[in-house]
Amino acid sequence: MRFIDLLRLILDNLGRRKGRVMLTAIGVVIGTASVILLISLAIGLQKSATSNLWGISDLRRVDVYPGYSEAPVMMEVSRSSGKGDVPPGMQILTPQTIEDIKALPGVALVTPKQGIYGQAVLKSGRLENYPWIQGVDLDDIGVFEYPMQGGVTTLERGQAIIGGWVAQQFYDPKQRPGQDPPVQPDVLGQTLRMVLTKWTEDGVMVNKTVNIKIVGIMSQAQAEQDSVMFVRLDELTAWNEWMMGSRINYNREGYNQLVVRAENPDQATEIADAITNMGYQANTSQSVVQGINSFFIVLQVVFGGIGAISLLVAAIGIANTMAMAILERTREIGLMKAVGATNKDVLSIFLGEAAGIGFIGGIGGVIIGWGGSLLLNMVASTFMPSNPYGGTQLATSTPGWLPLFALVFATLVGIVSGLYPSLRAATLVPVNALKYE
Repeated sequence: MRFIDLLRLILDNLGRRKGRVMLTAIGVVIGTASVILLISLAIGLQKSATSNLWGISDLRRVDVYPGYSEAPVMMEVSRSSGKGDVPPGMQILTPQTIEDIKALPGVALVTPKQGIYGQAVLKSGRLENYPWIQGVDLDDIGVFEYPMQGGVTTLERGQAIIGGWVAQQFYDPKQRPGQDPPVQPDVLGQTLRMVLTKWTEDGVMVNKTVNIKIVGIMSQAQAEQDSVMFVRLDELTAWNEWMMGSRINYNREGYNQLVVRAENPDQATEIADAITNMGYQANTSQSVVQGINSFFIVLQVVFGGIGAISLLVAAIGIANTMAMAILERTREIGLMKAVGATNKDVLSIFLGEAAGIGFIGGIGGVIIGWGGSLLLNMVASTFMPSNPYGGTQLATSTPGWLPLFALVFATLVGIVSGLYPSLRAATLVPVNALKYE
């Protein structure tokens, strides 16, 4: 039997029982729509979670901190005394550590980050600000790929790049209750005063004023860079030495933190593990994202399984419909065999009809599931609060492969459900079938 003849015969048989076919296909529609909608919901939750995570922006980045073999003691505590002693059990981050990490496979960049050891106030006229000051050993912080609101990413002595939150948090220390907050100054390109403060052994407060030019402002990204002011490491080191009253030897005292960037995100976790094996603490956003993705993959499987239960019920309905069709068409089967139809022809006809029911239900389920996904997103965009930092607010996300997979799966469910009834029909003895009443 030619394929076109087989297809025409299958469509004709399905058309003769439109009501029964549609009622059976409704179960497939519900099951397919459930699979698409539930898996889309899990994928949407995954995307929303990963895009809105605080600080998850650079998946190539590994943050490295000193390692501890005993109970950890904060490095800044020991330095606040001005002695610069390293706590027992600490494996510090030295210039040699930088060279050792650079030698690891897949490492593209290693740079130290150092904090200030005392109080520093950024002043614009009578307004003040307390940024989180970080010194970096870079001529250009563009390697961090922070989005910029304005200015440049290059750093020279006497210059600074600040976060978007810092640029909007200047306040008037003499503001009285009930007064309107001051208008935020436009500090980009302006030279501001940085007042450094230290205390002598006698408890006398000593101030030092340095001028700092704001050459760049980073965009707010709901991440650590929002509250940071980046300056050159050599300049920050000079400030810290003034505050401590002694010179800093990074070979002996170490850095607060190292920032490592992998050549690609897939290598970040391996690099972090290698650094941990060296005795340091290493954290990477990639490991966090991988953990989240693993959880949501399990969630997708669970949601898909729940939807598949509906398809299982639909499969039973298809099997029942095909079994009833064989009973009603037993004499027809006997007649087909009597005029030359083979077992393969009969099997192909009934399997084709079962597959057709699954395919029709799959198309309906894809339309309803995809439409339901779009409707949920419309509701989410209307009633869910918007994210000021640009995170997505998707309730669902339907990848292109999912409807195709659901349609193929629904068709296969139809074929599997109709397999046993079709085999029964194919193995009927023509003489007995023609005698059947």
